[in-house]
Amino acid sequence: MFIKVRGLFGAYVKLSQEGDFEQAFSKAQTIIVNIPGYISHQLQKCIEKPNRYILLVNWQTIEDHTVGFRQSDQYQEWKRLLHHFYEPFPEVEHYTCVYSNK
Repeated sequence: MFIKVRGLFGAYVKLSQEGDFEQAFSKAQTIIVNIPGYISHQLQKCIEKPNRYILLVNWQTIEDHTVGFRQSDQYQEWKRLLHHFYEPFPEVEHYTCVYSNK
């Protein structure tokens, strides 16, 4: 499936809570995969800063994320599982591909 929109979410997790965050994310990811318009995601951990993570979520449209997910009941559970780990609270940005080697 062609990826039209990629949500980029860079977050610092409170120090020494990385393991708990990763366990919570393991549960939370089961929520997002069932949202209409969801394509795929990756959670990546920084090598140099072990409490820094990047979440890349691929969506069919920006509205699938900003409306379909963010305004859903499922988002409340996502927030409950994850938001208390962030310090400071991160910003989400959306990107579209300009060039790719694939």
